[in-house]
Amino acid sequence: MPATVWAQALVESVRSFSEAEKTRIVFDLNAAAEHRMFTLENPDRIVLDLKNAKLASGAVEPPADAGPVSRIRSAPRDGGLRVVFDLVAKAEVSSFELAPSGNRGHRVVLDLAHSGDAAPIPTPTPTRQREEFVVAIDAGHGGKDPGAIGAGGTREKDVVLAVAKRLANRINAVDGLRAVLIRDGDYFIALRERTRRARDANAELFISLHADAFNDRRVKGSSVFILSQTGASSEMGRILAQRENAAHRIGSVTLHDKDEQVASVIMDLSRAVTIEESMGVAEVIRGELARVGDVHGQNVEQAGFAVLKSLDMPSILVELAFISNPDEERRLRSTAYQEQLATGLLQGIRRHVSQQNPAFAMGDGQHVVQRGDTLSQIANRYRVSIDALRQANGIGNDMLTVGRTLQIP
Repeated sequence: MPATVWAQALVESVRSFSEAEKTRIVFDLNAAAEHRMFTLENPDRIVLDLKNAKLASGAVEPPADAGPVSRIRSAPRDGGLRVVFDLVAKAEVSSFELAPSGNRGHRVVLDLAHSGDAAPIPTPTPTRQREEFVVAIDAGHGGKDPGAIGAGGTREKDVVLAVAKRLANRINAVDGLRAVLIRDGDYFIALRERTRRARDANAELFISLHADAFNDRRVKGSSVFILSQTGASSEMGRILAQRENAAHRIGSVTLHDKDEQVASVIMDLSRAVTIEESMGVAEVIRGELARVGDVHGQNVEQAGFAVLKSLDMPSILVELAFISNPDEERRLRSTAYQEQLATGLLQGIRRHVSQQNPAFAMGDGQHVVQRGDTLSQIANRYRVSIDALRQANGIGNDMLTVGRTLQIP
């Protein structure tokens, strides 16, 4: 028989658009595939069989905005692919196939009709007691994924978590700012889940921290990346993005009333706006990191990092330093250097917030020394450590001069 008869269709991605009473899930394929859909009860499930099809690696994960769908499972079956949708509530479902149109290829579409209270219970969202600017801090890797490992045994997942916690403490010490740690311990979180947690926390800025390696041990310095809609802006950006990405999905928006082509255009436009905002904060933070130590390259870099693919907020990825460089590996293990990095990141965040909304009320970040002040009293007042005060102001001992203006990290 002709080879084309035996060619399997590949499920390249799964997308979803959801509103209160309807969810659409779209399977993108590189070729036509006949499908069969049915439902099961106790527990409630939807089963989709795709004949003569297989799954691309990482294509099917729980969509971030999938209404009553709590989990998606898949497995090969009878020469094809079976996908099972676990539901948290009953849903009426219909399915159909779409031929290629515009820039879209073959698709199988599921439409789920459900009640407004059918959505799964989300990760708890902290209640805002006052107007705050929320920063989501994503410490890269974790758990089974150590990230890069330096020659001295330093693991990327450990140093970035340490800096993330220090940064969160500094952010929370500034009146008007609040930090949300995407992970606060040594455990693994998938890339898509990281962005979802930031959205659930109402974050207005997403910062992913890394300390990657490169094949040239001489490479050093911090780098700041934003999402690229086209190619990476450097060979390093391309390599780093390939290493970091284990999944691919952009943030979700409600596009239930748009056809496929219009929805695609809207998503591209929304992403362009987010990229523009991300470039602004990236340039500011890169400038602050240059005050702390070396920076790599001349400009903000761009690459296709999956963890930056969100439509809802400006998002940047910071390479704090390179573990592959022996000198920088030693510095990354230093508490003092971690404090300096956290301080530089905080100052960049403060500048970004002030530039975007000059009327937004933040703590002034400064303290004028009065007679009788001590470092411990000032540290307690602003909820920072004495060491952080010393490092932020170049103080070698506990002596203070009346009238001196101290920067509060």
